[in-house]
Amino acid sequence: METASVPQLDPSGGRVEPILSTAPHFSRFPVGLSNLYILSSTAFGCSMMVVAVSVQGLRKSFASLEVLKGISLDAYKGDVVSVIGSSGSGKSTFLRCINLLEQPDAGTIRVGDESVRFKGSPGTDYRVADRKQVERLRRQVGMVFQNFALWEHMTILQNVIEAPVHVLGLKKSETVELGLALLARVGLADKKDAYPAFLSGGQKQRAAIARALAMQPEVMLFDEPTSALDPELVNEVLQVIRDLAEEGRTMILVTHEMRFARDVSSQVMYLHEGVVEESGTPDKVFNRADSELCQAFVRSVHG
Repeated sequence: METASVPQLDPSGGRVEPILSTAPHFSRFPVGLSNLYILSSTAFGCSMMVVAVSVQGLRKSFASLEVLKGISLDAYKGDVVSVIGSSGSGKSTFLRCINLLEQPDAGTIRVGDESVRFKGSPGTDYRVADRKQVERLRRQVGMVFQNFALWEHMTILQNVIEAPVHVLGLKKSETVELGLALLARVGLADKKDAYPAFLSGGQKQRAAIARALAMQPEVMLFDEPTSALDPELVNEVLQVIRDLAEEGRTMILVTHEMRFARDVSSQVMYLHEGVVEESGTPDKVFNRADSELCQAFVRSVHG
């Protein structure tokens, strides 16, 4: 059998290094095939994959409307998971529950090695047990909102450095250097002294991405980052996200950009009325879905 380079995890930091193996080569490890890789880790000469986010049995209701009905997801370091589905299927609520902007009614959430502690009974008084833990976990999970959520009274650079100074306690001199580097990374070096009101929608969203990155998160969440943009501005934001994916950054994104999801994702998860109706590699979800609902959705968005 032809030999191939297979990633091996460095136990000290989760870094991936190639080793020689007779196993097939995988340029990205799809979340949907995670069990295969774990069961085959000895044969591959690899350590077990490092979990970045694990959500199990997540439920959420608003009054009598159950929005999430037992959602589960394991995302490993370096995975890009696209969450797709019709409006009202629970996609944004799912993301907001991961970083606890919404309190789930049942289920478990783990970020890295730390599980969120809940108290009370699922479905009745289920709630976070330790607010300080929530604050700590949010530092590991950056979120980019569809409406940018920039502070209008601050310059773009001030927006980027505010949280590292006041939340992480970094020196302002350090954060300014970091902020300038991040703005350059998203193509906004020349806008550092501008205020959000003077930026286009695409520029605002790129600034919001730089602000999230400034906290040096382990995981990035994107909630429909292009939905509020004019069509001609969408690609500039998608290119920044694509660059992050190519760097191996762990990301979970809700998106209506199907071609983008197909191109950058290691797993695609299709939600329908609060249920994971289909999940797997982009090829499976878009071309070989078992679910007839998923097939119909894909046909509708691709014409």
